[in-house]
Amino acid sequence: MSTDQAKIKPSGLAWRLVKDQLLSEQQMLDAYQEAMTQGRAFVRHLVEQKLLDSRRIAIAASHEFGVPLLDLGAFEPSNLPLNLVDERLISKHRALPLLRRGNRLFLALSDPTNDQALEEIRFNTGLATDAILVEEDKLQAAIELAIQSQDTTNVSDFVDSDLEKIDVGGDEDEQRDESDANIDEAPIVRYINKILVDAITSGASDIHFEPFEKFFRIRFRQDGLLSEVANPPLNLAGRLTARLKVMSRMNIAERRVPQDGRIKLKLSRTRDIDFRVNTLPTLYGEKVVLRILDSSSAQVGIEALGLEAEQREAFLNAIQKPYGMILVTGPTGSGKTVSLYSALNILNKPEINISTVEDPVEIQVAGINQVNMNPKTGLTFASALRSFLRQDPDIIMVGEIRDLETAEIAVKAAQTGHLVLSTLHTNDAPQTLTRLANMGVAPFNIASSVLLIMAQRLARRLCVHCRTKVDIPPAALREEGFTDADIEDGITVYGPVGCQHCNKGYRGRVGIFQVMPVTEATSRLILEGGNSMQLADQAQREGIYDLRQSGLRKVKSGMTSLEEINRVTKE
Repeated sequence: MSTDQAKIKPSGLAWRLVKDQLLSEQQMLDAYQEAMTQGRAFVRHLVEQKLLDSRRIAIAASHEFGVPLLDLGAFEPSNLPLNLVDERLISKHRALPLLRRGNRLFLALSDPTNDQALEEIRFNTGLATDAILVEEDKLQAAIELAIQSQDTTNVSDFVDSDLEKIDVGGDEDEQRDESDANIDEAPIVRYINKILVDAITSGASDIHFEPFEKFFRIRFRQDGLLSEVANPPLNLAGRLTARLKVMSRMNIAERRVPQDGRIKLKLSRTRDIDFRVNTLPTLYGEKVVLRILDSSSAQVGIEALGLEAEQREAFLNAIQKPYGMILVTGPTGSGKTVSLYSALNILNKPEINISTVEDPVEIQVAGINQVNMNPKTGLTFASALRSFLRQDPDIIMVGEIRDLETAEIAVKAAQTGHLVLSTLHTNDAPQTLTRLANMGVAPFNIASSVLLIMAQRLARRLCVHCRTKVDIPPAALREEGFTDADIEDGITVYGPVGCQHCNKGYRGRVGIFQVMPVTEATSRLILEGGNSMQLADQAQREGIYDLRQSGLRKVKSGMTSLEEINRVTKE
């Protein structure tokens, strides 16, 4: 048993599984520690990793604790008292309300020792809570179905007659100017709402409204690439722009300077989408760009990012350290924020104080103190960081390190017992270290504070329905970077085709990563003033894949195409 394992305290259910010889003690401890590291329930981890069948776990739990085992299939989802328990608590604790009888609420759980779930739901509902044991896989399916049934309004359900009724809110800090009555007329309202709904439905990340001399176009950014979706009449350009400015609480009379705003689109009782809005005066009018901020789509688990097994292990080890700095680097739109929040979701526990400052906050998470940067009022990254250090923090996340002042405060925080997460705009992990040095951070401060650097890109995933094999000669594969061993083992390279399930042969995106822990050898090189090429060579000696090599591994697995990897990694 390792020192770390000696510190963990598995539940009674875990020991019962050992007693029933369903798991060895070492298997149980390994699984329990891994579940804790990933912020996942123990029973769920056993089932998802296929270490044990959910029914055998449920039977063992029923015998151990004398709790009745129920078949969830006997319950109709529409009859469940879901309105009694907040959806967040259902998802957080994996506890499904089954039945209310008087002042008692019966909850379906796959682990009857989950006292925290019973206590928190009892506190929030004011009802006494009792556990009913169910199988984990059936519980998972029932929770998903129950939450879907609560939110019956899907984006695709909207028809033209509904589009005017969508509840739109903006940034309350700005004053609305209603000097132009045309912007609120029904056709303009309906058209703008339809564009926003279509963008959400198609999975777009940005919407561009662009005026030119002879035409006006609207483009969506889907899977990282822009595509034209509409060409409204040019004489409507001013009214469409004005409507967007009113929705985001901007000054519609001001057309000479850029403006920032925010739109909240309430699609249903349980789902709303935020848009970050920016206007820019161009030669032929104001260009408006909306960034879609859908928190539900951004909060993915660490497994879904696309990290290779050894990269995920290095990243998880780093975020469990009590202090130090973790940097995520890459161009705008490469998924850095999602990676950071995947880590924060694991670390977000009642006993830990987490504070973030961002420009702006894109993903809202309960339990994390989030601050929007506001230079107009003097609230910069540096000033927010100083305030955080007086707020008894455990973990600090800085949206971006842009200047020496912010960098020095972040380094000081990392050296004084805080875990600091942040981003930088550099091409790869080794260049991040030299960028900090060029900003003016002393090499000994870099070496003593930075734990790990993760560079990343986003590549489009091939559609599994229509991808096709591509025949590439061995010489061409070697030129692209594949090794002789790869070629001898046999490589199947796939390319895009295009079908009704995808967008030109691709659907969704996957991350490509270079995860570089700062080892003793790397620290010595930093102290000696080594450049980014020397640091990259050291990383290669330590077996760390660069972005290109990680991309080629995704090609080998059939996840993406060689041309897509060339687009995002070839210099």
